[in-house]
Order: sequence, then structure tokens, then C-alpha cells
Amino acid sequence: MPVIPAAGTLPWRRIKGVLEVAVVHRPKYNDWSWTKGKLDPDEDWPVAAVRETFEETGWYVALGRPLPSTTYTVVDRTGRLAIKQVRYWAAQVLAGDGHLVNEIDEVSWLDVPTAAARLDYARDRDQLRALVRADHAGTLSTWPLVIVRHAHAKPRGGWHGKDWLRPLDKVGVSQAQSMVPLLASFGVTRVVSSSSTRCVQTLEPYAASIGTTVRSRKSLTEESFEAAPEKAVAAIARLLERAEPTAVCSHGPVLPSVLMSLHDHCAVPAGADQATAAQYAGAAEALAAAADLGMAKGEIVVCHVSGSGASARIVAVERHRTQSV
Repeated sequence: MPVIPAAGTLPWRRIKGVLEVAVVHRPKYNDWSWTKGKLDPDEDWPVAAVRETFEETGWYVALGRPLPSTTYTVVDRTGRLAIKQVRYWAAQVLAGDGHLVNEIDEVSWLDVPTAAARLDYARDRDQLRALVRADHAGTLSTWPLVIVRHAHAKPRGGWHGKDWLRPLDKVGVSQAQSMVPLLASFGVTRVVSSSSTRCVQTLEPYAASIGTTVRSRKSLTEESFEAAPEKAVAAIARLLERAEPTAVCSHGPVLPSVLMSLHDHCAVPAGADQATAAQYAGAAEALAAAADLGMAKGEIVVCHVSGSGASARIVAVERHRTQSV
């Protein structure tokens, strides 16, 4: 059967210490569920989740930790059976007037027991259980540390200047542009890069889109890493201390050490239940795979971090590849 990809969110907030989630009512189906919708052609899953949330609720959200996905059988527009695959994220509202825009006639903030009773589909309670489990563990509130490998650059053999001045090629420029909505989905507010031109150019479009500048760091260059690899790892440690939603761009030879330094923050906490332990193990495995096999040019690794500094814990990891258009 064909697969229909879709993405959605569980917006959450805390009012007087009580955890609440937002559920939506669809008059076409007369049901209560999570805000979600189908991906546009060539759209990234996180971008679709944010777009659909805005289109249905009027809220701009930033994605937090991923939640369990779900699959179920539907009848598509041609009358054929299809599999609908939906990926979900916890999310927090950044802005928006809450004006209902598309297919939704009511949005309600509900406490957890009320939301569980209101939802019409048993499958939607899987995401709610995961969100509550994260809240009980103190890891529902996270911030993103996004590791970026620079986009496609002009080849070394055809470049006659200093290597650190080598710029992006046309493919790389397109990748950098397509990275903008992806980084925005996670609410990145700080942009850090190797001072090499190809890295700075990778993040410049996003920095411009949020009205900031790229903060360049020599310690993240290939040349500095070859001479003093510990400086790149120290730069990442400082970002963990800062605990601000950050994208940081560097080079293929540098990133394995960076990723493995983050791997140490995926240790399973004492007393963790089986589901929580599996999440930490999955995060550690994703970082190790990215370090061992390498990141593609223009790829991003999103680390969802709870806490800061030496005690920071990476509770989930996502990998996304940007496309040229």
C-alpha cells in the first residue's frame, strides 16, 4: 500500500504547576486529536509539523523532543487503501493569535486526564503517555543543539586560494537556503560556525532570517583541529554551558570528535524505566553512527538537550539532510 507521510505536534504548557496539552476538534470527522497534516512534496518532517500547527491553530511553535510516531490505514483521495505515517514532536507556543485557520473549529488546553478522556483514538494516547513520562523524568523541557556539516563547497582541486576561503558552490548555496525552515522548526536563536568561508556561508541565510549574525570560531576550523583537537570539543562544552538553542557548523574531519563528546551525555540515568533507557540508547546510537560513518554535506544532527553544562543530558537525536533545489 502507498504511504502518506504526515507530521504533527503536542503543544504543552504549565499553568499553576499543572501540565496542559492542546487538542483540536475537526468538524469534518467530529473528532478530537492532535494537530497534524500531510507533508507537502519534498517537505521535511519537522517543517511540516510546524506549518500544520500554524495552519490549524494560528500558533507559531518550536519543536522539542520527538514523540512516538503512529501508523494506521486510511482511504486516500482515489479510494484506495493507504498507510498514514505520522511523526510527532512536543512543542511550545512562541507566538500567534490562536486564530483557527484550516479544518479546525476548536482548540482546547486540557490537563492530562481530561485530554486522555477527550481523545477519540487510542493511538493518540501513545504520544500523551510519552510526554507525561518525559515530564515525570524532568526532561520534557529541552533545548536544541544542532550540529551542522557545511553544505557542498567548490572542490579543493579547482580552488587556487587559501582553503579556508573556499566558498560554497551552487548546490551548497541551495542547501543553505533549504536549511532555513528546518532550523527555524526547532527555534534556533544562536548561530555559531567555523570561521572558514564555506561554514559561515552555510548558516548565513538562517542567521539573516532571524536578524542575527554568524559567530565565527577559529577553534572549529579544520586547521585548528589538526593542531589542537581539544579546542573544538571545548567549544561544544561552552555551548552546553550556555544552554541556548544553537546551530553550530563545522567540517567533516572535526565532527566525529564533536559528536563523540556529546555521546557522553547520553548515559542512561539511574532508575530509568525501560522506555526511557531505550530513548537514551537510541540517542547514543545515532550520535555514534554519525561519528563513525560521517555526516553528509549539508546534513544536520539535532540533539535535544535537557539541562546544561556537565549535567546536560541528550534525550533524543534526529538526523536530517537538506536538499538542493
